[in-house]
Amino acid sequence: MGHETYMKHSLALAQRAKGHTAPNPMVGAVLVYNDRIIGEGWHHYYGSDHAEVNCLKSVATADKLLISESTMYVNLEPCAHYGITPPCAHRLVQEKIKKVVIANTDPFEKVNGKGLGILKEAGIEIQTGVLEKEGLWVNRRFFCSHKQKRPYIVLKWAQTKDGYIAPADRSRFQITNADSQKLLHKWRTEEAAILVGNTTALNDNPQLTSRLYDGRQPLRIVLDKRLKLPATYHVYDNTAPTWMVNEQKEMLYGNVHFVKVPFGDMIIPSLLHRLYEAKILSVIVEGGATLLNSFISAGLWDEARVFTGEMLLKDGVRAPALSDAIPAFTTGVGTDLLDVSINKNSEYEYIKGMEL
Repeated sequence: MGHETYMKHSLALAQRAKGHTAPNPMVGAVLVYNDRIIGEGWHHYYGSDHAEVNCLKSVATADKLLISESTMYVNLEPCAHYGITPPCAHRLVQEKIKKVVIANTDPFEKVNGKGLGILKEAGIEIQTGVLEKEGLWVNRRFFCSHKQKRPYIVLKWAQTKDGYIAPADRSRFQITNADSQKLLHKWRTEEAAILVGNTTALNDNPQLTSRLYDGRQPLRIVLDKRLKLPATYHVYDNTAPTWMVNEQKEMLYGNVHFVKVPFGDMIIPSLLHRLYEAKILSVIVEGGATLLNSFISAGLWDEARVFTGEMLLKDGVRAPALSDAIPAFTTGVGTDLLDVSINKNSEYEYIKGMEL
């Protein structure tokens, strides 16, 4: 089997930890001796052993003598710095790995090229760029944070068959089916934060949690310029970390952080900068129309996921219209349709058949 086969396996292993490794990347590792996998592992959650270490730990006692004659496939450059765990590059040198095949170099300044340098200095053969685009896609949130200095932005909305996202009075109106709702809650466990505007929060009193799917709770972010949202609303219930973004005060109260930023034209860039500083790698923007259109107009979006339900409204709040969008795929979710698009200016290309 070729390099791509083992790298695909490495990427598949990496994605088993989706939603659990941030602000670190998702990494998988496969150790191969004479076309036989003798070890594999992945980074399970933030703060735990890295993929390379778990891979080496998985090698059977009878195969340990083969490690120095084996090739390790890992989708991201082995780390070169001391963090919560020791540098993986040093561990590979210690184990006298023969060759390391990598999909992507690590853009993090404490690693970028330094991991490769440690391996080269030890005489380990290196090959980079194997399934590079696929690797970028898998870790697009991590790469966006370190290269664009902002979170990766996913726009999400549900629209009726005739193109509306809410009735004219903006009352709560369920457009999608139960399958789509569960899928959305799965997505929430995979992104670092959820963002809604004041009108959506006021009219819908949303919980903004992943209660329909077992997983971590994302950071809830609500834009509330003058802090008019009632304290009895769900976002104040302390069930998940919450940012109340406003222009009046900066303070922490229980699980709620009041974040003061300038509104007007600077609201989106100011908020994204604060999120970047807080190491929030991704945000799923769930509405309403004004907020979604603001991100689209600013060109500050990477991915859009749009559900279309079967019902008609005939009047109401028009769904946003994407600009600079490249269709990725369309699929059915029960009776709903899901359309996924990528911003044509994004560095992260969707590869057919890969997971979101």
